[in-house]
Amino acid sequence: MDTETTTIDQNELYDLDFNTTNSIDVPKLLIDQIIGQEHAVEVVKKAASQRRHVMMIGTPGTGKSLLAKAMAELLPKEELQDILAYPNLEDQNNPKIRTVPAGKGREIVMAHKLEAQKKTQSRNMLMMILVFGIIIYSFYVDQLLWGIIATIMILLLTRQLMPKEEMMIPKLIVNNYNKEHAPYIDATGTHAGALLGDVRHDPFQSGGLETPAHDRVESGDIHKSHKGVLFIDEINTLSLESQQSMLTALQEKEYAITGQSERSSGALVKTEPVPCDFIMVAAGNLDAVEKMHPALRSRVKGYGYEIFMRDSMEDTLENRRNLVRFVAQEVMRDGHIPPFDRSAVNEVIREARRRAGRKGHLTLKLRDLGGLVRVAGDIAHAESSPVTNDKHVLSAKKMARSIEQQLADSYLERRKDYQLFQKNGSAVGRVNGLAVMGGDSGIVLPIMAEVTPAQSSSEGRVVATGMLKDIAKEAVQNVSAVIKNITGKDTANHDIHIQFIGTYEGVEGDSASISIATAVISALENIPVDQSVAMTGSLSVRGDVLPIGGSTYKIEAAALAGIKKVIIPKSNEDDVLIEEAFKGKIEIVPVTNIIEVMEHSLVGVDKKRIVEKLSKLTNLKLNLDIPEVVPT
Repeated sequence: MDTETTTIDQNELYDLDFNTTNSIDVPKLLIDQIIGQEHAVEVVKKAASQRRHVMMIGTPGTGKSLLAKAMAELLPKEELQDILAYPNLEDQNNPKIRTVPAGKGREIVMAHKLEAQKKTQSRNMLMMILVFGIIIYSFYVDQLLWGIIATIMILLLTRQLMPKEEMMIPKLIVNNYNKEHAPYIDATGTHAGALLGDVRHDPFQSGGLETPAHDRVESGDIHKSHKGVLFIDEINTLSLESQQSMLTALQEKEYAITGQSERSSGALVKTEPVPCDFIMVAAGNLDAVEKMHPALRSRVKGYGYEIFMRDSMEDTLENRRNLVRFVAQEVMRDGHIPPFDRSAVNEVIREARRRAGRKGHLTLKLRDLGGLVRVAGDIAHAESSPVTNDKHVLSAKKMARSIEQQLADSYLERRKDYQLFQKNGSAVGRVNGLAVMGGDSGIVLPIMAEVTPAQSSSEGRVVATGMLKDIAKEAVQNVSAVIKNITGKDTANHDIHIQFIGTYEGVEGDSASISIATAVISALENIPVDQSVAMTGSLSVRGDVLPIGGSTYKIEAAALAGIKKVIIPKSNEDDVLIEEAFKGKIEIVPVTNIIEVMEHSLVGVDKKRIVEKLSKLTNLKLNLDIPEVVPT
């Protein structure tokens, strides 16, 4: 099978003439560095010009935070403001708020400090003259002890009664001095005080040692992002109270700061409303939409944009050139790794094709791909190589394995040691299925089936064990319908037991459907299954083999396990892009229906009988009497 078929020729990676990525031009603006999300870039530009809120939903690592940073660069710097908190002489628990142009707040605070310093120096000088005068006078009248006592009393009374100049100095709670761009604040996972602002507790509230209320005010992220961008990833993890407060801030564009802890002295303090005219960029996975506060989402939806982030792009020449630029961008951002040559870039693009898991596409999970670039660069740097080449990238792919990949390898070794799966000979009712762990790691999933007389007098049951989840249970039900039709046996008189061996983490999805069908048919007809064969594929109720995900990773897992042949859906044939090390070690067999699965997996003298029987069933019909799946 040709596993290199794509939209364009494999060797036609780019028409750029370069030796290393140092010669690739990298755009200065972040918005121009974003790859594969053209629809999102267009929306962000519109949202920045009209000051609209944005919600981005999609797979992690597809560029949501980078888009938010890019939006901050597009906002006008001239509108930035500083925010100061002033003491309120009429009500010290209600500090006053003042906004000034960016950079002026620092000047105002410095001016107040200089003035307070001058007044303090003048007062201290006067007190020193008075103290020396009293002591000298008491010495001449021979009452030195009383003079010292009088001096101490005057100093104490002065400390209590005289106003403190420092208490009148305003506090700069939002400082945009010398900012090159509008503020970008990442408020992901912050608690209420950090998000909405807080007032520090004052343990010394009497005796002249207390800190003025305005000096204890701390701005929140919503205030620091005034005239800028507030980015919140996984927004559904915020408490409902915080989301409700966010809604108020979005509507009013100002939010007063108060103490968040009711046991703190700061709970008595509440400032005047503090400006917080920010653009909110909310992000998350699909579950964020369901768990997000409905009123807050309605605000974003009614006064902004919702974007679904793509996780792959078409494998075209233009997009491959974009990936060349992506590698150059990652090298430039890191600043500590050697540039990549053409062979290294070629290997990175090949990995992008593999990780897409879809024929004719390149992955847009660029954070993970950037991690591969940095690890490869680190290996080249450790070898003191002037450039990073394809050998460094190949080494990085082994070194930068995900936790799931390392765990899958550990499972594979353990199952080999304890013979949880077989790779030689044949066995009745036993099939080597394949599964994906964590999205990028394949594992061998042994499945066993046993048919026994029905315990119930009314009908038989299908008992499936192995921590099956909803989709996996439905897959077993569909398979049971197919088995009834293609075997012609009345399964109502039998109990069918299906076991997924070693699935401590549970089973989800329907990609083991053909494995289940093969194991059950083998048990019903007492025909052995070739144990050197592994398989993956979904199964329709009419016996068609349907496409699945992660075909490349599953095939590589089978090859590592010593399996000689892998059966996959015909529709996944072009998705396969296995590593060079596995080519020639395993035979890949694409199939379209359950008949072809039986031809390549069953062995023995009775194999021909069941295959001919299946071949005569040209129009499989659904039997509505589907036995119930009993979770165990």
